[in-house]
Amino acid sequence: MSEQHPSESAKRAFGSRLKRLRLDAGITGVEMAARCGWNKSKVSKIEHGTQAPSDENIRAWAAVCGAERLVPELIAVSREIDQMWHDYKQVHKRGMQNLQLDLMDRYARTKLFRIYEGLNIPGWLQTLDYTRELFTLHAHIHGLPLENVEEAARNRMLRKKFLGTGRPAFVFVMEEYALYSNTGGRDVMGGQLDYLLEVEQMPYVSVGIIPLGQRRSLFPGEAFYLYDETLLRQEYWSASLQTSRPETISHFVRVFDALRDQAVFGAEARGIIDQARHRLR
Repeated sequence: MSEQHPSESAKRAFGSRLKRLRLDAGITGVEMAARCGWNKSKVSKIEHGTQAPSDENIRAWAAVCGAERLVPELIAVSREIDQMWHDYKQVHKRGMQNLQLDLMDRYARTKLFRIYEGLNIPGWLQTLDYTRELFTLHAHIHGLPLENVEEAARNRMLRKKFLGTGRPAFVFVMEEYALYSNTGGRDVMGGQLDYLLEVEQMPYVSVGIIPLGQRRSLFPGEAFYLYDETLLRQEYWSASLQTSRPETISHFVRVFDALRDQAVFGAEARGIIDQARHRLR
């Protein structure tokens, strides 16, 4: 998976916006620094996204540019960018078992989930054994206590009460590779594929698979979860991205639609899953 941080791009874009604001007002970087009482290098760092401006910095910048009306919007965008990137070292301090319960209220408020996974079975569709194995790998990678794995895996299972209820509805798109990732060995994968066939038959649950070797109209990428059109979560090796920015969500809706168009559903999807089951034997 890529280790590019989308929040860094957002910081650079925000810095560029402040730069355009300054240029439109006819203010030089040196003049901005002098009028704000800053070192002149600070202006360059803010504009290049290498230093995050504080709320007071934004207010001062807008005042110099005569754009005080934009202060609430600029501060809101800046705060969201600061909260976009969730480093696993930080979030796991609470314990991986507790993280599995954090979004239960959000799940209940969501009407439609659109979920893409390229490497693993989506968390919603995992068996307890598969999740246990995956969390054990996760604990080793991040140096987390192995004694928390069992509780974390069981807590993940709690979200399954929403499957098949219609509140929310689910559309899953997976790369066929996820069926062959062999997490936990033959028995674990066999049980996981059996369960995938079972859950694929549930109402309000649509499972699509992009076949191996199919000519691509869009390349595979990192896993992402769309909660209606109000929240995006995307997973990386060391952290996750979370944002409610409309332009970012609109982009990922288009990405999901393109990936979904490459997937097969229904009997064709079941055939691919069944083929993976037979290869385990």
